[in-house]
Amino acid sequence: MKKIAILGSTGSIGTQALDVIRHNRDKYKVTALSCARSLDLLRSQIREFEPLFVSVASEEDARQLSREFRDIVFFCGDDGLTEIASMKESDMVLNSLMGMRGLEPTLAAIEAGKDIAFANKETLVTGGELVMDAVAANGVKLLPVDSEHSAIFQCLQGNKDNKIKRIILTASGGPFRGYSLEQLSEVTLEQALAHPNWSMGDKITIDSATMLNKGLEVIEAKWLFDVPLDKIQVVVHPQSVLHSAVEFEDCSVIGQMGNPDMRVPIAYAFSYPERLDLSDTVESLDLFALDEGLTFHKPDTEVFRTVKMAYEACEKGGSYPVVLNGANEVLVDLFLRNKIKFIDIQNTLEKLLWEHDPVYNMTLEQILEEDHKIRELTIKTIEEMV
Repeated sequence: MKKIAILGSTGSIGTQALDVIRHNRDKYKVTALSCARSLDLLRSQIREFEPLFVSVASEEDARQLSREFRDIVFFCGDDGLTEIASMKESDMVLNSLMGMRGLEPTLAAIEAGKDIAFANKETLVTGGELVMDAVAANGVKLLPVDSEHSAIFQCLQGNKDNKIKRIILTASGGPFRGYSLEQLSEVTLEQALAHPNWSMGDKITIDSATMLNKGLEVIEAKWLFDVPLDKIQVVVHPQSVLHSAVEFEDCSVIGQMGNPDMRVPIAYAFSYPERLDLSDTVESLDLFALDEGLTFHKPDTEVFRTVKMAYEACEKGGSYPVVLNGANEVLVDLFLRNKIKFIDIQNTLEKLLWEHDPVYNMTLEQILEEDHKIRELTIKTIEEMV
């Protein structure tokens, strides 16, 4: 039985991961959970899955929950995340945390010899070299949970020695595919949160709407699959049926298809190299229902400039991806609180990247320092714009 710690258990990925485990209790045991805010949902998860350890955001929450669940050891804060990520009681850590806060617990889990089911792309965006060096040094598996990277990973199975001609990274295009810059300037929060295909958390839904999510996934793919940027092609595929594909040097293209359901890549990360029977929980793809066909388009990088920014930030390297990610986290939060317009996200990112003075060969401490500085600068920049 595989013992799994879930960081971010009350979020979209975490709840779907627990659903996979719920239907496969003979194969998996939950050893630890973490949660920042949704404490009522966390309580129900604790009762159902009976973890040994739990980490929450505040010391006060930890004290309160420890009075309710006396057989569980509680931790809190960033140190708590690192603690439960590295405990000997777990074989695998699912990192479904949102944002930069996933970097330190990921490194701690890797250094403790845990396999990682990976749904925290920001960790590779900001600390890709550190993470991949740690994976190699500790001999652990880094198994992607993002639907696109899981698809690429699946396409590469059995093709270890075959050269990749290109990675085809698909994007739905979000709710504003075909919009002009003028139309983007009028987008509302409600419109941006209405993704046409996927059920995701608010932050990643906004990232999908700006298409920065796809840009971050380009950087993630570069590190995860060790390919140069010019071999990663973003293709807009509105139906979200082909989750991504790989073209090999003989021009054969192998793709992974299915209905949009995050439980599929989660289950594959948990069970790799085997597959779980999900026929009772996931709807099979009906090819006959696709009678209107599958379509593919080039992304409009003149309107959705975030994709181009991500390529450029990754190409320049050093602290540029840290700036891109950290500033975006702040800007998305401001947009979700109706403090800025939708178009302000990409306009401000462009300004901050253009003005950035980069740092190279960064340690973990330097990455965290640069992240802190760009968050403060982003807030200052927005205040000056208002």
